[in-house]
Amino acid sequence: MATRQELSDFLAETERRAYKQALFAVRDEHVALDIVQDSMMKLALKYASKPIEELPLLFQRILQNTIRDYYRRQKIRSLWTTLFSAFTPNDQNKNQEDFDILETLQIKPESNFAKEPDAQLERLQLIGLIEKAMEILPARQREAFILRYWEEMSLAETAIIMKCSEGSVKTHCSRAVHALAIILKEKGVKL
Repeated sequence: MATRQELSDFLAETERRAYKQALFAVRDEHVALDIVQDSMMKLALKYASKPIEELPLLFQRILQNTIRDYYRRQKIRSLWTTLFSAFTPNDQNKNQEDFDILETLQIKPESNFAKEPDAQLERLQLIGLIEKAMEILPARQREAFILRYWEEMSLAETAIIMKCSEGSVKTHCSRAVHALAIILKEKGVKL
């Protein structure tokens, strides 16, 4: 059974990566934050009594299901929005601010990364290119790539979360890596 402190530590450690994962899936900062918060609440309410070793896999499953639920709700809402759109004025200019979560992350003081501005700039540019390239990937490829390489989940864990076979995970990951390599090579990134 996970203690209250272990659960809190796990959620704090997982928060940024979960946000990035949700952001890639829904492409809306506010919705991504809501999805992560809902997922964390569900984990804390329903699975706090589970051992700490089981929490990462449970949380990923909850996060993916919450993302899917969001899309199901959006499908219904878009139907009603389409039906009523004829009655609304067409001056819906939304003022969106540019926000990059990577700029808010703290760098550990003992890191050499913080001391070398040119390396920091190069890394931020590379991360930006990878994020843009990932937006182009199909959803299943992006999900497999994030779970396997960013979340460092095993093949079996990824297959469970994605509700598919391990062979499908391998295929999605392979296709994602090849597509990203092509996109990054076109941008001048040497692999």
